[in-house]
Amino acid sequence: SMPPGRRPMKRKLPEEKSDKKENVFDFTQDQKELSGSEDEVGQGESVIMDKIAKKRPVADFEDEDGACPVGYELHHLLLLATDISKVMQTKKKRLESLTKNYMKGSQQKLEQLWSNYHTQRLVFNWHNHLELNTVQVNFVKPFIEFLSSLQNLFRQQQKVLQQARVVQNQKLKTVRELYEQFMKNIEDMEKSHSVFLQGAQQELKKEMATLQKKILMDTVSRLSSVVFTFYKLSQNVYCCIWSADVFLLEILAKVVFIHSSHLEKN
Repeated sequence: SMPPGRRPMKRKLPEEKSDKKENVFDFTQDQKELSGSEDEVGQGESVIMDKIAKKRPVADFEDEDGACPVGYELHHLLLLATDISKVMQTKKKRLESLTKNYMKGSQQKLEQLWSNYHTQRLVFNWHNHLELNTVQVNFVKPFIEFLSSLQNLFRQQQKVLQQARVVQNQKLKTVRELYEQFMKNIEDMEKSHSVFLQGAQQELKKEMATLQKKILMDTVSRLSSVVFTFYKLSQNVYCCIWSADVFLLEILAKVVFIHSSHLEKN
């Protein structure tokens, strides 16, 4: 007998539910990663679905007009919950495996990228080192050699200038000494000349005085002889020559006075 308010369930209802269940839990359209565990997970899902199909109760094969027991739905829900948990576990394992594979792939890619970067960095450093060596060989070393040659030339010129300065100082010192010696000789010569001139002047004065005395004595002697001669003549002609004798005596007195005054001055 069929309870009131319930419609008889047909035979094809479980099949439709199973089709809907398969459509609902169909994960074949998900995005896949390149890993070896996807095929295994798909095989596990197909085995689970086959087991679900095998565990269908006998009541599913009754006639269409037959009544469906109440326990079937409960049993079917339990099986559905079990299948859902199994599918979720399978999906979880699949997700874990995909995550692990993705992490492995990412790690490998990172390692590869790091190795490539390290290799490129080494190559770049090597090329830079070669270029620096080339620049050093072609430009830096010649420039350093040129600078060293300039430094050596500057040092040589500095030494030459120092030597020339020393020689010039010696020459200046020699010239200064010669000039001082020359000035000293000139002073000595002036002193000796002044002494010689003084001596010569004194000798000349003495000679002049002697010569003047001699000339005066000669003059006096001559005048005295002339006066004596005139005196003798005047005795004969005393009256006529009296005036001339007086004049001559005056002249003689003047000559004697001049000679005596000149001697006193010398």
